[in-house]
Amino acid sequence: MTLELITPKKKVFSGEISLVQLPGSSGSFEILNNHAPIISTLKHGIVRIVSADGSVETYQITGGVVEAADNKIIVLADKTEDI
Repeated sequence: MTLELITPKKKVFSGEISLVQLPGSSGSFEILNNHAPIISTLKHGIVRIVSADGSVETYQITGGVVEAADNKIIVLADKTEDI
């Protein structure tokens, strides 16, 4: 499954992942391979990305939206900071 984490200034992350945890507006959630299509707003919080090779990256976002369909996930974040 692929993930792109994009801010208005740059593409922060792009690559193959095994899962992503996101701070949804109604609570945190996780997207795994073959997840049902979803569009959700995101609140201030932590995005945790586990790459296909098992490495973990975390970013703090101030809000945004996520769309996932057909094992492709796009996160449009207002702003990110490495943690």
